[in-house]
Amino acid sequence: MDFDRFRPLWFNPSFIILTFVVSLLTGCSQNFKDVNDTLGLAFFGEDDAALSTSDISQLPYASLYARVEDGPQAFMVLALAEQAPYLGISTHTKEGNSLKPPLLKWLSSDKGMLVTQAGRLVKTLNLPQGNVIGVQSNFNDPLALGLHKPNTPTNWQFILDWQPGYHYGYQALSQFEAQGKQVIMVNEKPVDVLYFVETVSVERLNLSYSNEYWLSPSNGQVIKTRQKLAPSLPYIELTILKPFA
Repeated sequence: MDFDRFRPLWFNPSFIILTFVVSLLTGCSQNFKDVNDTLGLAFFGEDDAALSTSDISQLPYASLYARVEDGPQAFMVLALAEQAPYLGISTHTKEGNSLKPPLLKWLSSDKGMLVTQAGRLVKTLNLPQGNVIGVQSNFNDPLALGLHKPNTPTNWQFILDWQPGYHYGYQALSQFEAQGKQVIMVNEKPVDVLYFVETVSVERLNLSYSNEYWLSPSNGQVIKTRQKLAPSLPYIELTILKPFA
């Protein structure tokens, strides 16, 4: 996915027609189904994307800004939300029933894709620098459990696969640390958040790196994050403009 070419086509007639079609498909709520015609709804050019608050609020689907390293900011929409267990992140109710946060798939016009689950980047496709192939774990991701809760564990371990190269089966250890409250700007408005830093250690490579998360104090959802995809891959920053509902 080339984040170096972005230009919003908000007033393009074809965009308006497509938006109307999507609104018919999605209705008032976004259920777990393929929103067929939104797969190409992200537009790239040289400058940062910057939609107004009113424009974003009028969109009938979830959206975000994405930035690779220090590149331009891109606008992306949610094309698919699905319940799929293969990435292995789960939570459990008090009754012991398994709940899996949906996989949210954000696509660009050149068929690049970012996949998030509970705010974590768990898979990518067609990024020029390389891609995360998968994240698997037999343990609950603290992000899925809700880091805003005082009893949520702050340690996690998972298996990470990425390309290029044959990087499969790397065990990673994760440690979250609360950094207190902050205020960030989202949709031109100040938002109160809880700031967490996650230190990821990959013993096999004798290295570590840090991810950042800005969470909603009320429900623990990730509002903004800056994550390194894998040890040899770049950081990606995501800002959720309109969350999946």
